[in-house]
Amino acid sequence: MIDMCSFVRMAFLLGLGALGASSAVPQGRGALPVLDRLEAGQWELRTPSNSRIAAICLGDPGQLVQPRHQGTDCPRTLIGSDDRSVTVRYSCPGTGSGRTVVRVETPRLAQIDSQGLDRGIPFAVRAEARRIGACN
Repeated sequence: MIDMCSFVRMAFLLGLGALGASSAVPQGRGALPVLDRLEAGQWELRTPSNSRIAAICLGDPGQLVQPRHQGTDCPRTLIGSDDRSVTVRYSCPGTGSGRTVVRVETPRLAQIDSQGLDRGIPFAVRAEARRIGACN
């Protein structure tokens, strides 16, 4: 019979093994095919209560994977994907890390759920990303 501590330790180690099996994600278009369905242009991120979080001139749709670490070149690991969503883990040396799920609703609308650490402080971002026009 296995005790609870051994069970938790084994589950943790199996989880680390599964993470190790994930694939690294290169930056740029084509790296996350489900996100390539999103149109380039000016995008706005808003909270569920409709407060504006950020405006992004979206060229690389992978930018949506890092709503809290915008403009930082962070290595990414693909955790999972299907025909409508992608889950990515990223790590920004010296500034933090996160895990983000982006669900593509239409070529002009996506839902973002991200959480992680920013300079040692936990964060959680839930946002709607919507294309609002061409980049300035």
